Amino acid sequence: MIVIVVAAIVLLVLIAVVGRMARQRRLRGRRQKAGEFRKQAAQRERIAEDARAAAHEQAARAERTRAEANEKEAASRRTEIRAEERAGEAEIKTQSAREYHDRARRIDPDESDSGEDKGLALDDGVDSAPRSR
Repeated sequence: MIVIVVAAIVLLVLIAVVGRMARQRRLRGRRQKAGEFRKQAAQRERIAEDARAAAHEQAARAERTRAEANEKEAASRRTEIRAEERAGEAEIKTQSAREYHDRARRIDPDESDSGEDKGLALDDGVDSAPRSR
């Protein structure tokens, strides 16, 4: 009977040792699998960070392009305003020249109605009338 008890105890110890070894093997496998998942997670984090950086760069480029477009638009508006101012100044000068032609025509007894042609040429922006001296 003692042999049976000792054999049962040895069998129980043997089962416990084998069970513990199997458990440790399972834990080691799970640790390896967890390590692989951590590597994959780190790799995916790097990919995500790279994508975020690329998106940030693209947004910065778009912002620079938008700022350049706004700057060009402002320069264009300034140029347009200057052109309108110059056109207004030219109109004033044309009107002044027209008035002087009218005065000269009224005063000059030798001047025919060709002075009117000079005024019309000024309206067209071309001084095509012949000059007499």
